[in-house]
Amino acid sequence: MKSLKKKRRIQVIVLALVALAISAGLIGYGFRDGINFYRDPSAVIASPPPPTETFRMGGLVVEGSLVRGQGETITFAVTDNAEVVPVHFTGILPDLFGEGQGMIGTGKYIDGVFEASEILAKHDEEYMPKEVADSLKESGVYVDPNAGTATN
Repeated sequence: MKSLKKKRRIQVIVLALVALAISAGLIGYGFRDGINFYRDPSAVIASPPPPTETFRMGGLVVEGSLVRGQGETITFAVTDNAEVVPVHFTGILPDLFGEGQGMIGTGKYIDGVFEASEILAKHDEEYMPKEVADSLKESGVYVDPNAGTATN
């Protein structure tokens, strides 16, 4: 009788571990498309990701680089004041998108061009996306709108 209970307990534990492993695998599989890592232009140039990888890239839109093509096609360049990456986007840009402004795009780096599928821009005069502000602080060019001085 004792060995039957022990055997049943081991079966339940093994079944629970298998169910836990399957659950973890399904959760990981479900999240694989939803996770987008952030890179600044310097990181993209230094170590280009494979063309199949979707990631987020942000920085400042280079002054004079915004070119509107036919329809909804737009090309521009993004910089972190160390490197510049050309960006190609087809779609409608946010209203506050502009040259010299911070932006974050989601897309793929293909043949030296960031092919953006989504563009996000600041939502007011003083906002800078955290990732962009951090990368610009590292390069020493971020100006804190509240202090009015450059921070490092």
